[in-house]
Amino acid sequence: QLGGHVNPAVSLAMVVLGKLPLKKFPVYVAAQFLGAFAGSCAVFCLYYGAFANFADGKQIVVGENATAGIFASYPREDLSLLNGFIDQVIGTGALVLCILAIVDKKNIGAPKGMEPLVIGLSILAIGVSMALNCGYPINPARDLGPRLFTAMAGWGLEVFRAGNGWWWVPVVGPMVGGVAGAVIYFLMIELHHPELEKNLEDDNSIKDKYELNTVN
Repeated sequence: QLGGHVNPAVSLAMVVLGKLPLKKFPVYVAAQFLGAFAGSCAVFCLYYGAFANFADGKQIVVGENATAGIFASYPREDLSLLNGFIDQVIGTGALVLCILAIVDKKNIGAPKGMEPLVIGLSILAIGVSMALNCGYPINPARDLGPRLFTAMAGWGLEVFRAGNGWWWVPVVGPMVGGVAGAVIYFLMIELHHPELEKNLEDDNSIKDKYELNTVN
């Protein structure tokens, strides 16, 4: 069972660790982006009246009456692209580390059936501690999918120009952070799991061979 990632960064991390076949990665990513795009469309349709009445119906990307931030992330005025990139790498890396620790069967993870709740609480903790800079997107699909929708729904290409071309940061940053988190978990934790069952099987195999040689 591969689980429901709903995040390309998590899917890429699973590919790096060999937990998700590479051939399925594009399918997962396409579904994630389509889901985020469809979700944005649903939100826009549900609150169409509110959008039409707010700020005289103007679809503003940045500023006091901006509404584009409802769908995608935009940085604070004092946040540089480099600072934002590091923010996303750290945030997504932390997310992947938490997920791997929770679902790792060789680790003392969450009680069975409680994994989604604990992962949700992990995301909440990341949001509470790291949302100030840009709203903690930590998911390329939930940011780029809705951004594409807003570009088509009336906000225009300004959604890509805003924040000194900010749009690529919440796409590339999480992918890098996801891989970094996966590598750190593998090197620091997964690589050091005791293989008790394997060692026991090896000992039994050696013992059987010894007894067979003794009989012969």
